[in-house]
Amino acid sequence: MSFPSPNFTARRGGLRPEFIILHYTGMTSCAAARARLCLAEAEVSAHWLISETGEAEALVAEDQRAWHAGAGSWRGLSDLNSRSIGIELANPATHPFPEPQMAALEDLLRGVMARWQIGPEGVIGHSDMAPGRKIDPGPRFDWLRLARQGLALWPGPVEGAQADQFDAAALAFGYPADVPAEDRLAAFRLRFRPFATGPVSDADAALALGLQRPASFST
Repeated sequence: MSFPSPNFTARRGGLRPEFIILHYTGMTSCAAARARLCLAEAEVSAHWLISETGEAEALVAEDQRAWHAGAGSWRGLSDLNSRSIGIELANPATHPFPEPQMAALEDLLRGVMARWQIGPEGVIGHSDMAPGRKIDPGPRFDWLRLARQGLALWPGPVEGAQADQFDAAALAFGYPADVPAEDRLAAFRLRFRPFATGPVSDADAALALGLQRPASFST
C-alpha cells in the first residue's frame, strides 16, 4: 500500500475518524484526478481514490488528516477533515457509477467502517455537509444500494407527514443549520429524492422523518 499524496497533516486535537465522506472527482479521468490529488500545489487530497474499473488506491494514510471536505459541518461538528475518511470516486459528474466501482466502494466501506467503528449513520456525501457549495456524489449515486447492505442509512416509512416538518427533521439528521433552508432542501433531495423539484413537500418531510427510524433491510 502506498500513500503518494503529500497533501495531509495530523488530525487536529486528537480527533479520530467518525464519518466517511463520499465524493466524485468531477474530472475527465481517474489519472487526471490522481495527478491533482497528489499535486502539492493543488492542496487537495483524499484517503482513497476508486477508479471506474474498481481499483482502490490509498493516497493518504487513514490516521492522517486528508484535505477533502473543506468548509462545512455535520451534526453541528466542524473541521470534518479531522473527523473523517475521504473517498473519491472517479466520475466526471455526468455518468452513472459503474458496477465495478460500486462493488469496490462497498468492499472498501466495509473495511473502513470496521477499522474505525463507524456505523452506517456516519457515511455521508460531500453535499450533505456542504449544502449550496458541493453537490457530489450527485443525483446519480445509488445511496439505496449502500443502505441495503448496511453501509448507509435510508428512511423508514412514515405516514401523515406535513411539509412544515421537513426542516426540523433534516436538522435532526445532521444537515447544517447555518445554510439557507433552500440549500438544505436541495442537498437532502440530492441524496434521497434525486431530480425532485419545487417547494418542500409532504414527501420530503416523510423521508426526513423516516430517518429517525431508518429502514431495515434483510441480508
